[in-house]
Amino acid sequence: MKMQHQAILSIGSNQGDRLQNIQQAIDLIHNEIATVVKVSKLYETPAWGFEGDAFYNCAILVHTCKESSVLLDEILSAELRLGRIRSKAIGYQSRTIDIDIISFDEEIINTENLTVPHPRMADRKFVLLPMDDLKSDFVHPVLLKNVIELLRDCQDDSDCKVISNLKSPVANYHFDRFNYIAIEGNIGAGKTTLAHKIAEDFNAKTVLEGFADNPFLPKFYKDQARYAFPLEMSFLADRYQQLSQDLAQFDLFKDFIVADYHIFKSLIFAKVTLGEDEYRLYKTLFDIIYKEMKKPDLYVYLYQNTDRLLENIKKRGRSYEQEIPAEYLDKISRGYLDYIKSQTDLNVLIIDVSDKDFVKNQSDYLQILNEIESKASAV
Repeated sequence: MKMQHQAILSIGSNQGDRLQNIQQAIDLIHNEIATVVKVSKLYETPAWGFEGDAFYNCAILVHTCKESSVLLDEILSAELRLGRIRSKAIGYQSRTIDIDIISFDEEIINTENLTVPHPRMADRKFVLLPMDDLKSDFVHPVLLKNVIELLRDCQDDSDCKVISNLKSPVANYHFDRFNYIAIEGNIGAGKTTLAHKIAEDFNAKTVLEGFADNPFLPKFYKDQARYAFPLEMSFLADRYQQLSQDLAQFDLFKDFIVADYHIFKSLIFAKVTLGEDEYRLYKTLFDIIYKEMKKPDLYVYLYQNTDRLLENIKKRGRSYEQEIPAEYLDKISRGYLDYIKSQTDLNVLIIDVSDKDFVKNQSDYLQILNEIESKASAV
């Protein structure tokens, strides 16, 4: 199940420097609104529905956690910033920039401000041809046709010619230089969310910890002394089995692997939760397993202060986590930092996300991507 929404936007311009207008729109959307994953070729097409200069048109595929109404509001704001002046005159007009939401997931939306799929998309080659370039899995939810079928049935005979290729902002990142990225952090740091976003945006295979299925976890939070050892042993066994299988299975259709944990977290948590004798036994078993485990090419540690961790834990609402004390989280954080300091042969990136919201704020997300890219560029 995907965490983000997938939308297709159509961008057009027939005033001023059309190429610059288009490129500025793509950059603004990517930097502040949504992740631009794919960009079509650039087409020159005649004005549609009125007499005017020819348009440059393209389509982009974006990923976002925002709802369609929020996406629309931010796109309209972007148009204004890019010089769009809306006239009250009836009919189509020339414009410096025009950004339309063509599709939003597989939804059918009919509100006062937004209709999706775009009601006239099937009649317009300047929309369908760029959409075909995106090679998405779009199927019109009303007409039940894919883009190729829509193009085949389209009656528009306009002369739409390719002007140039456009580059997706995502192509500037080189995360596939890593075979295996592990994203780590304390409880509530956002590691699973970040792993999902990166995997969806950069065509990666995810390895996600199945903590919710562990029967000892709710019991542990009620009686730590009794259930700490079976909990840590079950986690270790599950993590070892999952990582051994998933890291060994190469996926021809994915570019790299991103996991929301690293096997060493088992020892970090065990050191906090277990008594001295139990920990000594646990570490003996762990050391045997750890020698066999593949090490990540990049270990990303998301640091969040304890107050923010407690806020995040409360927001996500897992009943068995609500009584986690701040002292416990502090110990886990210290355990991670002690581990990182001791690892001289591990490629580590520490990112402080205490004041970041990389789900709601695109700029925060891009800051994280840029820090990871700096590591990828050094490979």
